[in-house]
Amino acid sequence: MAKPPVAEKLFIDGPVGRLEAILERQSEQEPVAIAVICHPHPQHGGTMHNKVAHTLARTFVRMGYAVLRFNFRGTESSEGEFDDGVGELDDALAAIHWMREKNPGLPLWVAGFSFGAAIAVKAAVATPLDGLVSVAPAITRFASGLDSQPECPWLIVQGDQDELVDIEETIAWVDGLEPGPELLILEEAEHFFHGRLLELRESVSDFVE
Repeated sequence: MAKPPVAEKLFIDGPVGRLEAILERQSEQEPVAIAVICHPHPQHGGTMHNKVAHTLARTFVRMGYAVLRFNFRGTESSEGEFDDGVGELDDALAAIHWMREKNPGLPLWVAGFSFGAAIAVKAAVATPLDGLVSVAPAITRFASGLDSQPECPWLIVQGDQDELVDIEETIAWVDGLEPGPELLILEEAEHFFHGRLLELRESVSDFVE
């Protein structure tokens, strides 16, 4: 039976104050790569403890990654105030920079859910990444009008019964990108992937590996 991951609670320096975070990795080995996870909308109850964000983190840990989850500004013990996605991009870039400094030379992936997925997409445009996973990305609200698109391997996962992020809007957005991401649509899955988290984990693992 696999040992539970080693989890360390910490704070990292953000652009407007400290950001609360959790760093996880497998206990018995050095990480093969690193990942940063972005959580859903903080004004709708989203934190780094969200079950989809947690699933994404554990997915990467299972593959031997060191994984940083963090709370955006103004969320739980993170300092600052909500900034409608603008400052939150700076928070994500600070988390990426912190992970790179602590783990020089290792491949870095970013993954996010909903609001966090849109922030992750913007981060992947702003800084080179080795891979990107966007789960139910709230693109039209928080990441529309991008000057360019992520250049790295990129997976989007969304349920066709998503009640918060319109699947047709996502498809139309993806169709306008060239070459664009790989889009995986889970049938009968809704926004929070109730009862489908194992399937989500396996889908992400298959793509990343």
